[in-house]
Amino acid sequence: MNHRDALTYHPAMSASGGMEKPVERSLREFLGRLERDHPEQIVHVGEPVDPRRFEVSAVLQHLERRRKYPLVVFDHPLDLTGAPSAFPLVTNVFATRARCALALGLAAGDAGLPLALAYAAREEAARRDGARWAPEPVAERDAPVKAVVRRGDEVDLRSLPIPRQHEMDGGPYLDMTCVMRDRDTGAYNTAFLRNQFKGPRKLGLHMSPRQNWQIARKHEAKGEPTPVAIVVGHPAFHIGALNVAPFGTDDYAVAGAVAGAPLRVVPSATWGEAFMVPADAELVIEGLVPAGVREVEGPFGEFPGTYGPQRLRWVVEVTALQHRRDAMHQMVFSGHPDTWVLGSFPKEGSLYNRIKGVVPSVTAVHLPTSGVGRFHCYISLDKRVEGEQKQAALIALGECDFVKHVFLVDADIDVFREEEVLWAVATRVQADTGVDVIRGAKGNALDPSQVHDTAGAKMIIDATKPLDRPFESRIAVPEEALARVDLDRLIPPDVQGRLA
Repeated sequence: MNHRDALTYHPAMSASGGMEKPVERSLREFLGRLERDHPEQIVHVGEPVDPRRFEVSAVLQHLERRRKYPLVVFDHPLDLTGAPSAFPLVTNVFATRARCALALGLAAGDAGLPLALAYAAREEAARRDGARWAPEPVAERDAPVKAVVRRGDEVDLRSLPIPRQHEMDGGPYLDMTCVMRDRDTGAYNTAFLRNQFKGPRKLGLHMSPRQNWQIARKHEAKGEPTPVAIVVGHPAFHIGALNVAPFGTDDYAVAGAVAGAPLRVVPSATWGEAFMVPADAELVIEGLVPAGVREVEGPFGEFPGTYGPQRLRWVVEVTALQHRRDAMHQMVFSGHPDTWVLGSFPKEGSLYNRIKGVVPSVTAVHLPTSGVGRFHCYISLDKRVEGEQKQAALIALGECDFVKHVFLVDADIDVFREEEVLWAVATRVQADTGVDVIRGAKGNALDPSQVHDTAGAKMIIDATKPLDRPFESRIAVPEEALARVDLDRLIPPDVQGRLA
């Protein structure tokens, strides 16, 4: 499916990927819009909390147990010395699809497939015309992140409210976007990586064997340290960092396309114009990954909701810290919806488009939070011939190595309502004919059920109705009756809001 076809799926979309209004350049501006237009999306904690003693995570866990996922601002967190930090702590920014849609300039109601298709359309725009979305250099005086710059011994990461998130974590962790630059092409690569606090100017760094790992290996093969910048607090940039562009694509251009305007960048404090950093971030930590150096890192509560093991991993020697004058620190609550939602919709649109090109009857694709936004893939189709549904499943498995279980359902099933998908599995599947298992496929090392580091099993569950024999129809209330009955008149909205 091409870019034009993707946009025709949702009438409200445009060449901007459905953008309703300009995307805020800063976390502070985004929070201001939520406070003004969507106060139900944000909550402040005014009392002091100690991130070192899991108190930030405890607040988020309490809310989650009540099925509440607001963006949370901790106004007065303590730093790593136990003193009040000058940096408020923001988290759960990405814990709902509606908030992610708002961060990309969409309407909250576009949180389903329109969000995924808008992301894919903008990502494709960057691939098609990267020059249009090339980052925009700005002078230091125009870069908010340059308000305070500390270098060398002036840097002390203990001033930040860096949390320990889960009981067995090896220490406090930064888990925001790391930027590296390929030494051969000059392309910037962005990825969410975990960085364990090891000292005032030292971090541990975990990388899986993906693009950033490849960049670091190239530097290491030459005996060179790898420059890295950890970017904190820039919502649209962080969402753009989750793109699935091929290695060698400049992720700064993709981030600009995802946001709808070129990313503003400024020379780094350590390397100047040889390594540019986002000008509108809350803070940027710069450092060098020395070649050949490995230290113990972990454990850490990873995205599947289990611990990533302790291993020998890279380190970062911090060279500089720069930040806004009123900077806020941000964390992603790993292994919870804040991570799961962020990992889902950037992949859904590209999967939908790829499947649509081969199986035109596909109607929706969803990576649900119950599958940690990665492991489960729900695909609905208006099936016309037997076999096309299996083809759709094979494409999904081939395009995204995170996916391990594909659920195929008919177009009458809303894949964004999980109870409908499970109803289809319960009523339309016989295990001996509806389940296929593929053994020895490429897996994910962080999948706790996987025995081998690189290989595992994939499963396809076909819950579509057969076409070669009659099948019982699904019960339905007449659409005419639904249109005729005005629920808000019969049961006032304020009463509906109090219902269980």
